[in-house]
Amino acid sequence: MPRVVGRIRRTRPVAVRDVEFLRSITDRTIKITMPGPFTMTQQAQNDHYRDGRSLALAYAEAVNEELRDLKGAGADVVQIDEPYLQARPGPAREYALEAIDRALDGIDGDTVVHTCFGYAHIVHERLPGYPFLRELSDCRATHVSLEAAQPDLDPRLLQALPGTAILLGVLDLGSETVETPDEVAGRLRRALEFVLPERLVAAPDCGMKYLPRERALRKLEAMVAGAWLVSAELAL
Repeated sequence: MPRVVGRIRRTRPVAVRDVEFLRSITDRTIKITMPGPFTMTQQAQNDHYRDGRSLALAYAEAVNEELRDLKGAGADVVQIDEPYLQARPGPAREYALEAIDRALDGIDGDTVVHTCFGYAHIVHERLPGYPFLRELSDCRATHVSLEAAQPDLDPRLLQALPGTAILLGVLDLGSETVETPDEVAGRLRRALEFVLPERLVAAPDCGMKYLPRERALRKLEAMVAGAWLVSAELAL
């Protein structure tokens, strides 16, 4: 467990160099992610700050500085990952939104908060819903990213985020089976019963690093093809 014994300080993050390199080889939209302040607080042993809220806000300051660096390096979309919102909803209700909003303060463009139940390769049991979801409709992020395929999320729960753009997980990353485009399209169609098309974005659940590269690529290809199927239907 990492220990926090003094003021959180940063060095130039490797992610900034990664974004600079990626920006140098493409003119397409690029995205970068980093851990969120609430999740880091839950994973740290605090020997310096007076309570969890103080630590979370200190992390938020550091995250905000790094997000500004990432935007300056050329990132179009930045995302903070907050799986511990679901694991520890009690503390989350006390100070998570304050920390997330501080982390995203002054960050222009699309900003995403991702929440889930942990890596599918490691955590196999999923809750049927999200203990901490409706609260995210009030946060500063322009998009909320949700794991939805593996837990077979009831799409009615998406109504908890009115007006918020949703990155919907349509790839089950705990399964070795590669989805078909029709399966992906079906998951998107279910969501569209409760979310306007302009607020819905197809995405993986989370945790693709545990998949073999070839399988991960085939899943992503199915996701894109399924999204195109639904887009074509909406254009009719």
